[in-house]
Amino acid sequence: MPQSLPTDHPTHLDPEAGPGTDTGPGSGLDTGLDTGLDTGLDVETDVEAGARSAGAAEEILLELVDDEGVTIGTAEKLWAHQQPGRLHRAFSVFLFDRQGRMLLQRRALGKYHSPGVWSNTCCGHPYPDEQPFVAAARRTAEELGVAPALLCEAGTVRYDLPDEASGLIEREWNHLFVGLVTGPVRPAPEEVDDYAFVTAEELRALEAERPFSVWFRTVFEAALPGIREIAGTTW
Repeated sequence: MPQSLPTDHPTHLDPEAGPGTDTGPGSGLDTGLDTGLDTGLDVETDVEAGARSAGAAEEILLELVDDEGVTIGTAEKLWAHQQPGRLHRAFSVFLFDRQGRMLLQRRALGKYHSPGVWSNTCCGHPYPDEQPFVAAARRTAEELGVAPALLCEAGTVRYDLPDEASGLIEREWNHLFVGLVTGPVRPAPEEVDDYAFVTAEELRALEAERPFSVWFRTVFEAALPGIREIAGTTW
């Protein structure tokens, strides 16, 4: 059973609409947020289950990097995330609507890594020789059905973050991007289970009650100077 953010009348908040405007089915968030966690979620999260679910898919390669972020080779994606992990290139995107609200996504339950948890707008890995900026724009469109109206570089951050739920590890050299979204969001169901536009206050409430990706807080804090340039000092 998918986790949800129940309200009296579930909504998504459209970037073109004013705060609190109902624009279609989805979770939405308001000041009366009910963050009761569903207890019926039953998801395989071990590495073996991930390998089974990914086994039929075409091999996906990513870039391995050294301690300076210089490409040193390639590796299969799942293998690079298995312990002890291999340092690789990644990207994280934070998009905001015209009201300064951040677009979050809840990762699809079928994903082998961190299924069913909330995270930033989009994250992923460039293909070998693909520029991170290009990969960030491409993947945002693939996952959420909308291209950024503005996308700016916001630095890089390196981290080593084990995920106890899956047994995988994130050893990443992460390129950060911040921008604006003005079009309607049409998420791909195999990638995104739900989405919401949230204020800074709503984000804090959601983090207190719901599981987030292990990397979210690290990349959010690293991107915060760029976020404040785009979305304002309330962040």
